[in-house]
Amino acid sequence: MGFLWNRPDVNQGVREFGAAPGAVLLDVRTPQEYGEGHIPGSVNVPLQTLDREGAVPAGRDAPLFVYCHSGARSAQAVKLLARMGYTQVKNIGGMAAYKGKVER
Repeated sequence: MGFLWNRPDVNQGVREFGAAPGAVLLDVRTPQEYGEGHIPGSVNVPLQTLDREGAVPAGRDAPLFVYCHSGARSAQAVKLLARMGYTQVKNIGGMAAYKGKVER
């Protein structure tokens, strides 16, 4: 018997982001990774700088859709953002599974 992993679907997450008024699509990868290709409309705030004052370009009640390369850093970011008082935060997974248009 295998385990069922409840992995976020980045493609579904991007669709949800597009339908959520005032939402922010947050890429928590490094600036280098972001520069190599990112989801259009995303904002780069690396995980290691997320807790800096003013780093997140949204209010604490804004919907935040968070992604990274594989989903691991975005999972960490979601926990950190929740501790920081952000109330609508969702890990949508990683670029590795993204099938849409990419900006450089």
